[in-house]
Order: sequence, then C-alpha cells, then structure tokens
Amino acid sequence: MRAAPAPDEIRRRNLAVLLRHVHVGGPLSRTELAERMGLNRSTILALTNDLVAAGLVREELPGQTGKAGRPSLVVRPESERVYVLALDVGADRLAVARVGLGGVVLDRHETPRDSATFDPDEVIAALAVMAQTTIDAAGADTVCVGVGLAFCGMVRERDGVVRYGPNIGWVDVPVGAKLSERLGRPVAVGNNANLGAIAERERGVGAGVADLLYLHGEVGIGGGVIMGGTLLGGEGGYGGEVGHMIVNPGGRACRCGSRGCLEAEAGELALIAAAGRTDLSGRAAVEAIVDAAARGDATARDALHQVGDWLGYGVSNLVNIFNPTMVVFGGVLREIYLASAAQVRSRLAVNGLLAVRERVRLRTSALADDAPLVGAAELAFAELLTDPLQTLTRCSGG
Repeated sequence: MRAAPAPDEIRRRNLAVLLRHVHVGGPLSRTELAERMGLNRSTILALTNDLVAAGLVREELPGQTGKAGRPSLVVRPESERVYVLALDVGADRLAVARVGLGGVVLDRHETPRDSATFDPDEVIAALAVMAQTTIDAAGADTVCVGVGLAFCGMVRERDGVVRYGPNIGWVDVPVGAKLSERLGRPVAVGNNANLGAIAERERGVGAGVADLLYLHGEVGIGGGVIMGGTLLGGEGGYGGEVGHMIVNPGGRACRCGSRGCLEAEAGELALIAAAGRTDLSGRAAVEAIVDAAARGDATARDALHQVGDWLGYGVSNLVNIFNPTMVVFGGVLREIYLASAAQVRSRLAVNGLLAVRERVRLRTSALADDAPLVGAAELAFAELLTDPLQTLTRCSGG
C-alpha cells in the first residue's frame, strides 16, 4: 500500500493548485477558490496567507457586488513583481518578452534576423543580450522565476537540444545549455508550434477546448496537437511536425529533403513563388500578396487559391486523423487562411469525413505572432506552479 502524503506535501500541492487557478483564471475570490478546489474557507485563508507572505499574490476588496453581507476578498497575482522571460527564435526574427504572473506581458522587444546569418553562436549571443537587458530593466524588487524559449525546429525538451531546424540549418545544437550558461539560470526550451498550441488553449481562441490543433506558419509550418487537454509530444517529444506531411508526392522540394510536404506546398515560400513576388520576403511578402488579391490582382488571387487548396488537403488529413474540436491558424498562416478560407473549407468538405468535419471549427489565432512567446512563458512558469515557495526562494537567492 502506498503511504498517505505527508501534511507538507499536501500543503505544497494545494499552494500550487491555488496559484495556478489565479495564474490562469485571473483574480478570484476566496469563495470561488474554495469552490474550485473543494476546500473549506479556513484552509483557503491559510493558503492565501502563505502566498501573500511570499509576495506571489495579494488580496483586495472586490468592487460593488450588490450582495448583502461581508464580501469575500479577491486574490490577485503579483504580476508586476513575479515574472518570467519568454524568448522566441523564429526563422526571420528574435523576440523577448517579460511576462508577469497571470500571463500579463509587461515588456516586449523584437529584432529581425537575416535568414542567411543564422549562426547558432551569434543567435545565442543575441538572445542572451536581449534577455539580460530585459532583466536589468526590471525593478530591483522584482524576481525572475524562469526562462522559456520557443524554437522553430525539433526540440528535445529534456535537455533543450535542437535536434533539427531545417529552415535555419541547425542540427544538434544545445541551445538550452548554452543560453543557460550565459544567463546563469536554467532555460526551458520547446517547439514553437507546441507552445503556440498551449498558449491558444490557455489564453487564446481555444480557451477551454480539450481537443485542438494549432498550425503555425513562418518559413515553414509547424503543428501542436492537444487531445483530451494533453499535448501530444511523441516518444522523443517531436510530435506535431505536420509541415512535413506529404500532400503532393513529387511536388515542390522541401528544405527537409523531401518533396511535396505541406509547408512546401502551402507555406510562405510557396505563396511567394506562386505570386511571383520575389521582391519581398517573409510576412511583408504575404501581406502584399493578400492586399493585392483583395484589390483584384488575378495572379495574387490564383496564388492564394492554389496555396489554400493545398492547405485544405493538410487540414482534411489532420481532421480525419485527430477529430479535433478546433483548428487554429497562427503566424503567417493566419493571414493566408483568412484570404483563402473558401478553398480550405471547400477541400475539407470534399476530403474530410462527415462525422469528423461536421462540428470542427476553423479559427485564427487570438494571440497572433505572440502565441509562441505566450507558450514559452507558460513553460517558464511550470516550476513555480509546481512548487511555489521553494521555487521563489531559489530564484530570489534565499
């Protein structure tokens, strides 16, 4: 028989659960917390007192409730004091954000990157400077409780090694360890699409949706699959590489070495090539093509029709396999889908099985380009939300 958990372990778990409720759900009254956690009010009072003493939350009187009797105090996260750093390495940009407890973006900076100069040491050095500058700009009474990095490639999450980044040429780069060494603190690393999926489910258009597919487009296309509320990572943590699903055998060459991959047929580069807009690149090119199509440019319209059709093939395959409640389009796929929704939906109607397509919702990201950053922040908060007091003590140098 397993021994019953010790009182200290029960307390630690309850502190973590209460803090997570406030972090994800926003300000909550003691009464609401007692109902959600199934605990009595005196226990909630003791737990909130511990978190207030640690500086993780504060209690305030609520606004006008219209109810008789003494109002229940509202528990709020100390967003300005307790924060994480969220970093994002995209194919054409680096971004850093300081995100407070409760998911509040306090500070954000971004710098474009020339895709021809994605040397690992240069990128890691640039990230370290951006991160340290952001930490230095925070007030002296603040505490950074974690660092999370979203990366546009296949990441081994247990040690932060980028196994393969086909669109930037990285193979087996220990980005987590190298960045940790420069910053003097642990760095958790995850795939950008997986983290985008988590972000959209926690704080975006998919809030509360248990079965969700998130498709993130930059130069490539990545995917995050959440089933039953759990991210599907696969044996090595590399699940969700939907961009390399073959939709057109013998089609356009993909940077992974194959041909006819979804990202090769429906991604940013495919759209630019089909529209003949070699004068621009990245998001600027996508936006120019979408704008031209809206103004009646036939070449731009045809390009979006073609790319939207291939995107529809990919969505149909994924819907048939996973039977999700929602498919979310993020990154540049957000703009591509909005401009080619008719083709995507038409292909889904033809190739999607009736039983699985009839209730699926196709949506665009509510977090836009920041979905991976928000997901990286959630990754960075994981340790605090598992053991609040111990993690805060360690990060505060106590």
